[in-house]
Amino acid sequence: MAATIPATPLLRFALGGDAVASAAAGLLMAGGARLLAPYLGLPQQLLLGAGLVLLPYAAWVAWLGSQRAPSSIAVRAVIAINILWVIDSVVLAASGWVQPTALGIAFIGAQAMAVAAFAALQAMALRRAGAGRPALA
Repeated sequence: MAATIPATPLLRFALGGDAVASAAAGLLMAGGARLLAPYLGLPQQLLLGAGLVLLPYAAWVAWLGSQRAPSSIAVRAVIAINILWVIDSVVLAASGWVQPTALGIAFIGAQAMAVAAFAALQAMALRRAGAGRPALA
């Protein structure tokens, strides 16, 4: 049986906020990929794919946040996914693989900062709930 942690108000807020933001971003990117692509300088398929990935992720995080005692391993997985998203965002913006417009760079940066903030809140909530250091190993 997986170790669980109490669903503190901070953990519920961090997971719930992540779920809402991810769902909103997913709907925006998936639903508006064609419209957004030229303004952001990002490929339509990239926006569509990222948006479609975010929708089940948001549902999973919302479900996790609704649990009275979520799995600490699952919360650590959310943190790891968020950290990976931030790293991928920085690599995408800096790699030259795409040529984002100034608005595209702002979009990539803003969502990466929001995701980093949720990861930090989730890690803080884990520590406060007594789950110790949220190591990924």
